[in-house]
Amino acid sequence: MWFRTVVASLAVCTVGGVASWHATDGLRALTSEQARRLSIARSPRPVPDVLLEDHDGNEFRLADLHGAPVAVEFIYTQCQTLCALLSAGMRQFSAVQRSSGDVEGRVHLVSISFDAEGDSTPRLREYASHYGAARDTWRIARVRDPRDLGPLLEAFGIVVIPDGAGGFQHNAAVHLLGTDGRLARVLDADATPADLARAVTTPWP
Repeated sequence: MWFRTVVASLAVCTVGGVASWHATDGLRALTSEQARRLSIARSPRPVPDVLLEDHDGNEFRLADLHGAPVAVEFIYTQCQTLCALLSAGMRQFSAVQRSSGDVEGRVHLVSISFDAEGDSTPRLREYASHYGAARDTWRIARVRDPRDLGPLLEAFGIVVIPDGAGGFQHNAAVHLLGTDGRLARVLDADATPADLARAVTTPWP
């Protein structure tokens, strides 16, 4: 009896160890978010080419920006916490790029709202004005067809949950697309312009 118990216990431990190994990407990632970032860095992934509308009412697609890196964040304009942190970082990125005058080496900045009902074009324009977003460096946008929002969020790994009070609980990060349009890097929400510059200059897989 004791022998069978020991064998069963060892089997459980082995299965648990294997599960932990895969869940943490060979024990290199302690969380699912770290595992996601490692997976993206090793194997950049395509993202849906959905139609977007920026804060000036101009339609565009992320594919239109191929040929240069693109930093993408997901926000909603009434958010006062994570979104404010993200947009403050984007404002810094935009200011640094505008002051450098290096148009050829510029990273396109795109903030996409996931509040399909609340964030109209006028509201996006107000948000852009508040943060000083200029369309030549930073676009505040929304998905033109709400049906495209779910696949877009899934591709970027963004989880959005209504909080029951008109707002949302969501994860936050700066997502970097390579010149070919694939999602290739994920940076912390409080990433600095130096962090972005370092990520852009790091060789792509």
